[in-house]
This record gives sequence, structure tokens and C-alpha cells, in this order.
Amino acid sequence: MHKWAMLQRPAGALSSTPEQLARRARRAWLLFAAIALLIVTAALYGAGLYGRTAEVGTLAAQGRTDANLKVALLRAVLESPRALPLLLSADQQVRDALSQKNAAAIDVLNRKLEGLVSGTKASVLYVVGTDGLAVASSNWREPISFVGNDYRFRDYFSGAMQAGTAEYFALGNVSKRPGLYISRRVGDTDAPLGVVVVKMEFDQLEADWREANRPAYVSDENGVVLITSVPSWRFMTTAPLAAPKQAAIHDSQQFGDAPLVPLPIMHAQALSPDVSIVHAVTPGGSDAEYLSLSTTIPSTPWRLDYLIPAEAPIAAAVREMRLLALGVVVPLLGLAAYLLWRRQSAQMRIAAEQAARIELERRVVERTEDLSRARDRLQAEIAGHRSTEAKLQIVQQDLVQANRLAILGQVAAGVAHEINQPVATIRAYADNARTFLDRKQTGPAEENLGAIAALTERIGSITEELKAFARKGRTAAEPVELRGVIEGAVMLLRSRFAGRLDALAIDLPPPSLKVMGNRVRLEQVLINLFQNALEALDGRDDARVQVSVDETADGVTVGVSDNGPGIPPAILKSLFTPFNTSKEKGLGLGLVISKDIVADYGGRIEVSSDDSGTRFTIHLQTAA
Repeated sequence: MHKWAMLQRPAGALSSTPEQLARRARRAWLLFAAIALLIVTAALYGAGLYGRTAEVGTLAAQGRTDANLKVALLRAVLESPRALPLLLSADQQVRDALSQKNAAAIDVLNRKLEGLVSGTKASVLYVVGTDGLAVASSNWREPISFVGNDYRFRDYFSGAMQAGTAEYFALGNVSKRPGLYISRRVGDTDAPLGVVVVKMEFDQLEADWREANRPAYVSDENGVVLITSVPSWRFMTTAPLAAPKQAAIHDSQQFGDAPLVPLPIMHAQALSPDVSIVHAVTPGGSDAEYLSLSTTIPSTPWRLDYLIPAEAPIAAAVREMRLLALGVVVPLLGLAAYLLWRRQSAQMRIAAEQAARIELERRVVERTEDLSRARDRLQAEIAGHRSTEAKLQIVQQDLVQANRLAILGQVAAGVAHEINQPVATIRAYADNARTFLDRKQTGPAEENLGAIAALTERIGSITEELKAFARKGRTAAEPVELRGVIEGAVMLLRSRFAGRLDALAIDLPPPSLKVMGNRVRLEQVLINLFQNALEALDGRDDARVQVSVDETADGVTVGVSDNGPGIPPAILKSLFTPFNTSKEKGLGLGLVISKDIVADYGGRIEVSSDDSGTRFTIHLQTAA
């Protein structure tokens, strides 16, 4: 009794079954995996963000130092040429040349300017009269001498004449080289004598910048790039220019024919007013990420932009920080997973031992009952198998008999369907013969009786053909005159459709056209198609059945088209299925038999139908 009572205890009497603990363990591990994934994701994201921020700060600090050095170098380059116009504007030889304009004074000034430019970093020194024409130049000996050129259109000339001094960056209209033009008026505002101009070029400065392999460029107040370490970026813009501003710059010829298109720098992400992350495409390179630093250049309206390659160092810093984060998080998660596994293993072991004891006692008690039930089931299964085998034999015999009856019924229905047309014709000829005999007209009566005899032979041929079809036999194909087949089919239908055959419009083929087949069986096909078409047009005043014959490269096609209402879609889908028909008294075998006959001779039947009518097309092989 004590053991039996233990076996009757419900499962809930245990503290927890192994199945319950397994379900709890799965839920615990799923929760642990979700939390671990969340922690790892957060750690990777935070480490990546921190690594990126720290590296950007490092690059920005380094970039500011480099940018300040570049600004200082640019200012140093600018200071020396700026002093020359100031000194020359007070020079007596300059004033003499502008006031006297005689050859001797101009020759002295040319040689003086030539000597000055060789000792400075200036590119060209020249003096312009109040009429805008250059009277003397340091390059007076060269083919591209500025002497005699008109500079009235240049802003540095008009600006110096009005304000006393001007600075203007432009593309030289003679040398076609870019540079900064620094000008100063000679004489007072009320009595100006002319303008002294020094042109400063930055080839060496750009070459020095280029060695650092970090793009740097200087842009003016309109955003046009003037000085750059990337030559192809010169005279591009930091932002798209408004149409009026762009037109004004083009009209001034400040930058020649430069298109003033925006720089290939995009997707700016501002980090501070002067620091941003951009994507730039450098010549010969692909889209890369750069840290852009922007700073103003004192004593000028210009700005310096300095691009530091950031993609590789940021990626390395992010990778390093993420590896460090994983090195901390993964061991902690591993320790947590081990502790969870140990706790669950201990619980599972205790529950498994308790469940095993109860299961062993239950199996000992149930074993005898299982053996008894197994014996009873085996006896019942043996009896069931014997009964099933006997029923199976009866069902097989019934199926064989049903199949035989279905085949015999289809053959009988086919015979009745195909003989019905000649019998109706015989009846019509017999009535006509009786009428002729009553009128003592033996000639027509004999013709009708002859036709009746021919039709009886026709019935015999049909039954023989249908018997052959029922035996799955096949009449050997032979050359048949297609014209005779069509005429024979019309003849058989004449009595049944008296007065309605006018709807038939037949384009008879020449007698020489022959196809492979059997005349009687091909007539069966055409009779079925003509009859279906005429019945579909019953009661229509505009009834018309068009029969056409065409020779093609593949054989001969016979088309039978009517202008009836068409075949319903439900019927059309299974048109060549036995006993499928839309006629009230139809058997649905005519088209099935017709399709099999045509197939026996290597042909096929196609059908198309819509609201405007139906067309059957018979494809036959041409007789050689």
C-alpha cells in the first residue's frame, strides 16, 4: 500500500520535475542571452563612441597645431610683398616715370623694377598710369611683358585709385597664372599719378603643403578656392554660388573661364564651429572620411581649411576600444554563465534522481498490465488484418467491374452519337423516295434508295471505326482527298439541317490536295464540328459558318469559324473531357472522339472562343 500510494502521487507533489526545470533553464538562458547581447551591444557601442570621440579630439588638437603653422607661414609669405607697393609709391623714379612719361624715365624704372623683383619673392612688379595702361614692368624684357596692357577692368586698379590700396587674387590675363595682386596709389587722392602693383604667386607654398599629403586650401569671402595643395581644386567653391554672384565673377574675369563648381566635399557633420567630419574625393582616390578644421587668416578676408585623413585612425581607435571593452565584458559574462550553469545543474541532478525513483516504481507496477494489453491488441490486430484483406479483395473486384462498365458505356454512347446523323439522313431519303413513288417518278426514287444503301454502308463503317476505337486500335493512314471529305460531311448533314446549310461558307480546296488519314474518320471530325457550329447558331438571322483550308510549311489546316455566342469559360477549360457538354441532350463525346481521330493521324485540334464566336483549327499532315 505504501508503494502504491507513492505511485499515485501527482506530479505536482515533487518540488519541480526535470521537465519543469528544463523549461525554466531554457527561459533563464534565453533571458541571459538577451541580457548578454544587450550588454555586449551597449559596450561595443559605448566603446566605439568613446574611441571615435577621443581620436577626433586628438586629431583636432594635432590639426589645429598644423593649421596654425600653415597660417603663420602664409602670413610670413604675404608680409614681404606688401611692403614693396608702399615703398615704391613714394619712390621719386616711379613718380617721374608716371608724371613725365618719357622713354628715359620709363627705361630707368623698368630696370629698377627688374632688379627689385629678383631680390624679393614677388612674381612681377609693374606700374600703371591713371588711364589703366602699364607704363613699366619687371618683365619688360619678356614676350609676355605687362607693359602697354590695359588694367582698368581689374579691381586692384580701381580699388587703389579710390581707397589708396587694394589686394586682389586673380588669374593673370597675360601669364594665365594665379596670384595675389597688391596695389597702392601713387600721389594724392586729388591728384593721383598711377598705381604700383606687385603680384605674389604661391607655387612654393603649395608645394610645401603638398608634401604633408593632407589637403589644405585657402578660400576667399565668396568661398572660391585660391591657394590649395590639390591643384585640381583651384577656383572651385566651398559651396554652390548664387547665379548673380557667379555671373559677376565671370564678367570680371577674375578667375578666367573657371566653372566655379563646388568642391567634392560632402556630408559635413559639424562637431564645433571650426571642426567637422566630411567626406571628400581626392584626385586618384575614392570617397574617404576627413576631419576638417577651418580658421581665419589675420589681415586677409580669407579662410584656411585643413583636411586630416580620419577614416583609418578613427577605425583603429574604435577597434582598439571595442577590443578592450570585450576583454572586460566577455570574462564577466562567462563567469555569470558558469555560475548560472552550476546552479541549474545542481537542481536538475536532484530532480532527476527523485523522478527516476518514482518512474522505476511506476514501471514495475505497470509492466504486467502492459503485457496483458499487448496480447489483447495483437489478437485484435490479427483479426482486423484478416477482415481487411477480405474486404480489399471485394473492393478490387468491384473496381474492375466498374471500370469495365464505364468503358462499355462510353463506347455505346459514342456509337449512338455517331450513328444518329446517318440514320436521320436515311429517314429523310426514305420519306423522299415514298413521295417520288407516289408520283410515279422512279428515277429520283432510285437515287434516294441508292443513297440509303450508301448510308447503311456508312453506318457499318462508323460502327467498325468505333469498335476499332474501343479496342484502342488505329486505322492505318493513307492519302485522302480533303475536298471529298468536306463534301461527304456536308452531304450527311444536308437532311438534318435542311434550309440551314446556307450558313455554311466553304472555300473548297483543289482535288489535288490530299492529307494523311481515313476518309470515314475524317468525315466524323468535320460532321462534329459543322454540327456544333450550326447548333450554336440556331435561331440567328445572321448565322454564318466559315470553313477554310490553308496549306502551311507544316501541313494543312482546316478552320471552322462561327459567329455564335461563344463557349462558356467553364466548358472551354475542359472542352475535350468526356461527357463535358453545354447541350441539353448532348453526350459530350463528339469533340473527344474527334480529337483522338486527328491525333491518330499525327495532327491536332485547337480552339479559341470569345463573345464574337468560336474557331476550331484542325492541323493535318500533307500526303506525300
